[in-house]
Amino acid sequence: MINRRDLLKASAVPLLASLTDPILATAPATAETPSSIPWQRQLRRCGQLNMTEHDPVTLNIDEWADYWASLRVGATFISVTGILAYYQTKVPFHRKGKYLGNRDFFGECCNAAKKRNLRVVARMSPDLNWGDAAQAHPDWFERDASGNLISDKDEQRLFRTCMFSDYMTDYVPALIREINSLYDVDAFYTNGWPPIGSLPVCHCARCRQLPPSGTPAYWDKFNDRFAYLWKLYDSLAKEKGSGKFFFANSGGGARSAANLARLGSFCEWFQGDNQGRGGEDAPVWLCSLQGRVCQSVLDGKMAANVTGAWTTGPIRWRNAGKSPAEINMWLSETSASGMIPYYHIVGAEKGFGEDRRELDAPRAYFNWTAQHDPHFVNKRTVASLGAVVGQRTHLFYKPQPGANMQQFLNGTYYALLEGRFLFDFVHEDRMDAEHLSKYSALILPNVALLSDAQCDQLRAFVQRGGSLLATFETSLYDEQNQPRPNFALADVFGIQKTGDIIPTNGNAYYARIERQHEILRGFSNTGWLPGAEYRIPLAPVQNPVLTVVPGFAAYPPELAYPPTPQTDVPAIVLREQGQSRLAYIPGDIERSLWVAGDVDLSRLMQNTINWILRDDQPVTIEGPGLIEAFAYETEPGFALHLLNYTNPNLHRGTIREFYPIGVQSVRFAIPAERKVTRVQLLKSGKDVPFTRNNNRIEFTILGVTEYEVAAIYA
Repeated sequence: MINRRDLLKASAVPLLASLTDPILATAPATAETPSSIPWQRQLRRCGQLNMTEHDPVTLNIDEWADYWASLRVGATFISVTGILAYYQTKVPFHRKGKYLGNRDFFGECCNAAKKRNLRVVARMSPDLNWGDAAQAHPDWFERDASGNLISDKDEQRLFRTCMFSDYMTDYVPALIREINSLYDVDAFYTNGWPPIGSLPVCHCARCRQLPPSGTPAYWDKFNDRFAYLWKLYDSLAKEKGSGKFFFANSGGGARSAANLARLGSFCEWFQGDNQGRGGEDAPVWLCSLQGRVCQSVLDGKMAANVTGAWTTGPIRWRNAGKSPAEINMWLSETSASGMIPYYHIVGAEKGFGEDRRELDAPRAYFNWTAQHDPHFVNKRTVASLGAVVGQRTHLFYKPQPGANMQQFLNGTYYALLEGRFLFDFVHEDRMDAEHLSKYSALILPNVALLSDAQCDQLRAFVQRGGSLLATFETSLYDEQNQPRPNFALADVFGIQKTGDIIPTNGNAYYARIERQHEILRGFSNTGWLPGAEYRIPLAPVQNPVLTVVPGFAAYPPELAYPPTPQTDVPAIVLREQGQSRLAYIPGDIERSLWVAGDVDLSRLMQNTINWILRDDQPVTIEGPGLIEAFAYETEPGFALHLLNYTNPNLHRGTIREFYPIGVQSVRFAIPAERKVTRVQLLKSGKDVPFTRNNNRIEFTILGVTEYEVAAIYA
């Protein structure tokens, strides 16, 4: 058996003595602040061939290096080790692939990339190891409740390693040091760790000493350990040079396992891993959503998102290409949302792979962006509306039967797209005055878990003239997921909870129109509107706009009428306080509109958002179709990105072809001191005329196929 001391001898030098117990504390950051822009922030495109065990006997290294160079990528990810070593390792339990022989396959790939002036990211995978390691070091691995090793779901010979074990502080550092001693890589990257969308559940001896997984107390320990390991690996990377660094797979969207705000404070590169649509009803905008998450926590630091060449989805074919149109939209969403496009292929069977369609898919897109790089260097977003991402709510809140937090997020997102709002995500841990200063209004889509301090930050935002829209159980739980008897923001919205959640009784509840108001624009010839599936009962308020008609039987139809056709229970509460406009909806309206696809609920949300914004946005876009829009200040001036989602495969499957939309009329606010000289459509390759009226310019985009970027030179 190899003990800890023997293992450490495989490293060139001992571990840093300054690092304390990883479970109890975090290491200080060691990153330097160079005077020039770090190399990773200058990247515009990335590529990766994810190596298989067989590639050392099939891959033509120079042909692959030429391929990535032809795509104008600035960096390539090269597998130095996943579960297998691609070089002649001396670290115990670092297994070499059966086709490696005596070759230094990684070194050959690394040299080929360097000859083409490509940065090299050494890809590692510390999440799994083999049975011989488990026999020698059983303490390295996760255990189920019965104490058994937990094998990988696809490959039963591999077992899941525990992030709280010495595997992460002994074995992984030994690998990093060995690689650093042999090669000149620019960065280290770990795939498979940390977990992306959920917290680990482990019952090993060490994890049994921690709070139960799935609790806020466990999450605190998880984040301490996560930050410690990240900083440890980063310090080891920097032993070869201050410009080197470590980063890990981070992209779980709003439901990331790691605290995103904390991660954003020290990571050099945020790696989004949204390679394609995976669920049966996954909307196409999931990649853009990841970009908004990155914008909310990174303050302009490097973020990339992986687009998989392969057929992502409920049924997988890792070595066959997916729809080129879907790939193109995913890459476009990556760029539009402020991330760097990154293309990922698995395996190179027969040299260039069996399915060569994978190679062609990104060529035109990557070379097009390379022609216009300055317009993709964003200084800041142009948006006055923020949607708060409640990460703790996504991790710990227990929704009603059949519900999940992704439905709340999807419904909110859909309404914002249908309303053509420019918006940012705002992380719940970044709601201080400085971070909220650019926003005139915030949406709180069932952000159930909020601390007292976060509620005070929202109060201060309102006192400064900011407006709020909140829904359902927002602020009914504290940050430890403990229920409150009443809303912590009750005083802000003027609301009082009078009972527990009321579910649907056949028919869901209705909202009776009591008086006309701006939030009812577009509704006519009806006395009521759909409510939602679930609601919180509220005390009456003065002069309500909508009141609750309680749910009633849907079947048999003879009984489908309301026994109580009118109440004084509000279905929405509206207030004005100085310059602030405040709206609270007691139902799960965003989730209900997503699940039911209801247009009335979406319109009511859009109208309410427009009301709290006072119908004032920095950019307005009028025209047909469903689009997603992003606007930025850029190096040359400003840029407006339009993504055309008008497609029967918006909600499911993959896009087969694009359905162009017609004329889009744009009004874009420009500071008075900025002189606009040109508006160029980068996809169409045309300049368009514009007019200026005070602080806004107006121009027309004649049509959008899948993606258009209007570059405004100012």
